[in-house]
Amino acid sequence: MKARVPQNKGPQNLQQIAKQAQKLQEDMDALAQELDVKEYTATSGGDAVKATVLGKMEVKSIEIKPEVVDPEDVEMLSDMVMGAVNEALRAAAEDKSEKMEALSGGLSVPGLF
Repeated sequence: MKARVPQNKGPQNLQQIAKQAQKLQEDMDALAQELDVKEYTATSGGDAVKATVLGKMEVKSIEIKPEVVDPEDVEMLSDMVMGAVNEALRAAAEDKSEKMEALSGGLSVPGLF
């Protein structure tokens, strides 16, 4: 018995799939570039510390209100800075993951984003 290739499922369909995959990759690259420069900001200590990071996971700026700088309690200031930076990084990672997942239709490919 010979295997039958369904009509419209041969090489032309493979070309269409390849074109779709290429388009998806181009769209994902464009989105990644857009997200790399997007800014994410978080605060801690009642807005005493404000951290801004870029989507490419780099710290852009840290602002500290002068009244929270206490030479006797540097550890508290350190904790506030760390908390604000970590929250901004979490927001950036979550945004990137959600947008890439939406673009890929939920397709999960390890190392893709």
